[in-house]
Amino acid sequence: MSKREALHQKSGKANFELVYGLEDPREYFRTLGQFDYCIPQHGQRVFSSLIEARCEEGHNGHGERQTGVVDVCCSYGINATLLKHETTLDGLYARYGSEELVGLSSEELAGADAAFYKERTRQAAPKVVGLDVSSNAVSYGIRSGVLDAGFAENLEENEPTQTLGQAISGADLLTVTGGVGYITERTFGRLLDCMTDGPEGRIPWVAAFALRWVSYEEVSEVLSGYGLVTEKLSSHTFTQRRFADALEREYVLEELAKMGVETAGKEDEGWYHADFYLSRPADEAETPIQTLLEPAL
Repeated sequence: MSKREALHQKSGKANFELVYGLEDPREYFRTLGQFDYCIPQHGQRVFSSLIEARCEEGHNGHGERQTGVVDVCCSYGINATLLKHETTLDGLYARYGSEELVGLSSEELAGADAAFYKERTRQAAPKVVGLDVSSNAVSYGIRSGVLDAGFAENLEENEPTQTLGQAISGADLLTVTGGVGYITERTFGRLLDCMTDGPEGRIPWVAAFALRWVSYEEVSEVLSGYGLVTEKLSSHTFTQRRFADALEREYVLEELAKMGVETAGKEDEGWYHADFYLSRPADEAETPIQTLLEPAL
């Protein structure tokens, strides 16, 4: 049993693992759309603000260049699609649920996507490297052109390959929208080892959404070993999706009650809510997180 499956079994959290391992994302959007899955759209706004901030700071004095993003638990490259192209999450739901695409094979869909997104690439789009345990999802992200590179590796259990390490060395930003709890501080540490191993010695920012009942403490402790100071956005939470059933809702409410977390207006209304954490080198953390993310909020 995988750690992800064990977590689902332990928590009563609905198991959507199947939709992450298919040859294309149509069923992913059909299934998660039923529960108004929306965290990638929040990620697009927040991560875009951080990319802009990093550009304004000159990438730690390394001048003008394409921003490098490492997206962890990337699945089919949803975050990359939103960061790099003129589209929205609602647009993706509409596209992959359209009658026009129903009859296409996965290979034909990947070709159609590659052409579709090429025409909609944003100016100064970041370079996005994706990481996920699903080889099918990562492969689709590469074939459709939304990922600049992708790797199907399990860093909870294995050291990163040399190829992965080289691809992410010196990247500016590590992002996670839905993986904390499935991945632990072990994955974060192995990624930071690679990302800080370049000749320029750049230290990335780490931007992560974590469901409110999932602890981020051990991750932030590991990140501190790389000189990163972690700040939680205290003024705002972000909806992830609606609960799939009463079992999910009851479990999460019980867990949050044990933690002393107030759920009024949030989880008790039927939605998962996530906190946002940003980790930066101390000398780059002078601007408060609230100010930094004001455009995104």
